[in-house]
Amino acid sequence: MNEPAPHVPATAAPLAGIRVLDFSSMMAGPYATRYLADLGAEVIKIEAPEGDYIRQREPLREGCSAYFGHLNAGKRSVCLDLKDAASVAAVKAMVPHADVVMENFRPGAMQRLGLDYATLAAINPRLVYCSISGFGQTGPDAERPAYAQIVQAASGYELAFAAYQGQEGAPTRPANTAIFIADVLGALYACNGVLAALQQRQASGRGQHVDTTLIEGMLNLMPYEVQEAQFPAKQRRPVYPPFQAADGWLMISAVSPRNFEALLDAIAVPGWRDDPMFATDRGRQQHWDAVMARVEAWTSPRTRAECERVIGGAGVPITAYRTVREALAGEQLQHRGTLATISDGAGDYRVPNLPFKLSAGRVAVGPHVPALGEHTEAVLRELAGLSGEALQAVLAVVARGRRPGR
Repeated sequence: MNEPAPHVPATAAPLAGIRVLDFSSMMAGPYATRYLADLGAEVIKIEAPEGDYIRQREPLREGCSAYFGHLNAGKRSVCLDLKDAASVAAVKAMVPHADVVMENFRPGAMQRLGLDYATLAAINPRLVYCSISGFGQTGPDAERPAYAQIVQAASGYELAFAAYQGQEGAPTRPANTAIFIADVLGALYACNGVLAALQQRQASGRGQHVDTTLIEGMLNLMPYEVQEAQFPAKQRRPVYPPFQAADGWLMISAVSPRNFEALLDAIAVPGWRDDPMFATDRGRQQHWDAVMARVEAWTSPRTRAECERVIGGAGVPITAYRTVREALAGEQLQHRGTLATISDGAGDYRVPNLPFKLSAGRVAVGPHVPALGEHTEAVLRELAGLSGEALQAVLAVVARGRRPGR
């Protein structure tokens, strides 16, 4: 029988009391564990002596990567050389005190280190162990090296994206969005998988292995495209283009028939109710390019502000295209408290909080970005029980593994 859950204050962080050993690097795994840290988990980031590669990536300020901090705020950093037997033994000593392990090595790597799910679950049967990979832990593609853009190309996303940019059929040159969508989706699905496994542990008393893939995340991003691939549509799905205004670009998305009719009224298209090309949803779909051209003929001599006032005032979804810098300065985000201030060795900067709020729970980015190995000695003492010569031996191995200038 499970012990009754202790009383938790209503304003506590949802994952207070959960401890995560985070072996991941780059983006998908670290972002997933930052989400867990935002929810209140204690996340211990275990880094190689040279550190996570993202620590070197721009934007850099006084040698500190804001990109790294965005993905790793609120964690503790421990440096270990996992090729060293004493360091691996230290990890195994920490496992009984952990609830979650996160890793995003290529399949088989953790087994070669002696830190795979079967080995660690034998030490702590309640352990939730999450693996993130491009294509999965098993199967013919399991060992393929994969970063986000590889998976985005392999999933069909990039060709679908290119086709929506006004190119009929197969584009002459495929797209490369250069935004790591697969990594962010992988982080979200890994976080969801861990939360589901922790909830199931409440009933079963046992942990389990969560196998998260980037490619399956990409397929979940494309519900229409997945179905259209199986049951091809008779004609291409209409897509709203960017609309030219006198001072920039607009996106108008009058998806429902009511919205579209309100749009036509707002821009005063003469006689549209009697024109078969405009009067019905079917007519508009059949003459999509001509209808879009008519809308742009109205927007192009007007400013974005006027277009938003007239079209938005009719209840039609519309926005000016913004830069990320402009979006971050938006009044709505300020009102929501979307951006949190964090700090590293170079000072303060802002990152987004998780995109939800709880009425009776605290969800917030941790304010501190850990320096490489900042918590190594403290964590090895607290959780691995190391001291004296044993502790110094592990620290010496880490020190020898540091690259010059790091």
